[in-house]
Amino acid sequence: MPILHAIVLGIVQGLSEFLPISSSGHLILVRWLFGWDELSGDAATAFDVAVHVGTLVGATAYLRRDVVSYAGAALATVFRRESLTVESRVGWSLVASAVPAGVVGVFLGDALRGSDRIVTVALALIVFGVLLGASDRLTQQWDESHFGLGHALVMGAGQALALQPGVSRAGVTMTVARVLGYNREAAVRLAFLMSLPVIAGAGLYGLFDLSVPSSLWPALAWGATTSMVTGWIAVWATVRIVSRVSLRPFVAYRVLTGIAVLGLAATPWR
Repeated sequence: MPILHAIVLGIVQGLSEFLPISSSGHLILVRWLFGWDELSGDAATAFDVAVHVGTLVGATAYLRRDVVSYAGAALATVFRRESLTVESRVGWSLVASAVPAGVVGVFLGDALRGSDRIVTVALALIVFGVLLGASDRLTQQWDESHFGLGHALVMGAGQALALQPGVSRAGVTMTVARVLGYNREAAVRLAFLMSLPVIAGAGLYGLFDLSVPSSLWPALAWGATTSMVTGWIAVWATVRIVSRVSLRPFVAYRVLTGIAVLGLAATPWR
């Protein structure tokens, strides 16, 4: 795999994992547009794991205060037998939110990831972009302190839909959060925090039975590094944009990109 391809795909993964625009969908679109099909089997899985680990590190670095606060409070209820607090409840709820995506990923992941037809990806970008825009019009005021087991499982079920390329894990989680009553900032922050255990779990699951050729390691390192840096930037940018504007810029981008891809797919160019 050329290093340039690894860098470009790492940047795409890092930016699109946390912007509500679908990282898997964009990786498929970039490979489709440029005809990059050099990886398959274990090599493709290894690269996907590497760039996901990179985004995980970048996002965790940005959200480190929240991660330490919620994880520390949750663990204190076990090891120190402390009473349940708002922070510990949120911490355990974040863990529980990964269950629906984990179950769906194990039993249906291969089938859903196989649904990578360009037209399907484009339609998912448009449809779930419109749903994100509709939910963003709601006037809601709840913050993260309202996050509990019930909302965690509902939002986690929504997050499981993102196994279909084009849906967007961040986007669908924000959509469900807005419908449940969370304000924009809380919806964004919860979507990012919920993604961390899912990305970590998917990375560990993807490592099983992998055989990675030594020649691929430089590409893995470059892909992971660029996705880590751009993942941090994506989290930072999304928080800033949502707090100052709204989710509308992402909605417009999704819809316009989906329409453009459908137009290209209808031509003999690709």
